[in-house]
Amino acid sequence: MSGPLLHRMFPQLVTSLPHLSLGDRPTPVRELTGLADGVSLWCKDESGFGSGGWGGNKIRKLEWILPDVRRRGRHTILTVGGLGTNWGLATALYAREQGLSTALALIDQPLDDHVRAHLERLRRSGATLYFTRTKARTVAAAPWLFVRHTTGRRLPYFLPAGGSAPIGTVGYVEVALELAAQVADGVLPEPSHVVTAVGSGGTAAGLALGLRLAGLHTRVVGVVVNDTLRLDDRAVVALADRTEGLLRGRGANLPPTRIVPAEVTMVRDWLGPGYGHATPEGDSAQRLASESGLMELDPVYTAKAFAALLAMSADGRLGTGPVLFLHTHGPRDTL
Repeated sequence: MSGPLLHRMFPQLVTSLPHLSLGDRPTPVRELTGLADGVSLWCKDESGFGSGGWGGNKIRKLEWILPDVRRRGRHTILTVGGLGTNWGLATALYAREQGLSTALALIDQPLDDHVRAHLERLRRSGATLYFTRTKARTVAAAPWLFVRHTTGRRLPYFLPAGGSAPIGTVGYVEVALELAAQVADGVLPEPSHVVTAVGSGGTAAGLALGLRLAGLHTRVVGVVVNDTLRLDDRAVVALADRTEGLLRGRGANLPPTRIVPAEVTMVRDWLGPGYGHATPEGDSAQRLASESGLMELDPVYTAKAFAALLAMSADGRLGTGPVLFLHTHGPRDTL
């Protein structure tokens, strides 16, 4: 598959919304057997997406963000995340390949071996790191950070945590179109639900919009893993609406979508004490996935989402399926 499906569907976007290919598509789907009686479970594995030093769902966003940074003539990306931010690392690595700099404001999260290893990767990434520690201190430091990273008269290109601005959310509109193409090709049946971890909302919002544009009836189930942001159904739909507005503003002749909050399900039952805190359910799901050779999960995002998938399948909340798990974590052994 060459070129983004979004450009094929809306040719007006080819010049107004440029795309930079950073991975091989489509990502694979496979059936997960023996995990839930009476429920058909599948996985779309985004962990292998990304041709650079990190992979997973963040790279899908960067395919649209990095060309927009260039389009606006900016030289530095300024963004924020936790100490173990996958988003910040991916941004630093892929921006560096494009000759762009990255500055990261880092907020505290529980320290464990996973976070310590990730923080070391961040130190080696070439990004400028600022340990602002709390959300309030990060907001207070923002004016100074903008001045510090202004080049000439060019302000840094600011992105919220997770890259979940409309431009980044376009990445998962594209993934939803890709999923629809796989359904049309008979690779998998149309899912009744797609279950994904929600740390900043962009993946879920992009899926909701893209599934609607693709004509699928698949319902998005977001497993909230971050208690520092508003991540309810209304917030996710609002981001989907802003992304739709971006596409229309760039010239796409979209049909009316009219996504309503009742069509998106956000669950917080697997969050635990808060962002970055491992949970017994997540630990159990992580061991199961690893020992059975299914996939490697991380404790902050995908382990909690997989735990939710198993529990919700077992108690009947997802019906008989097919239910699709979106695996979004993409570490690389080279870092």
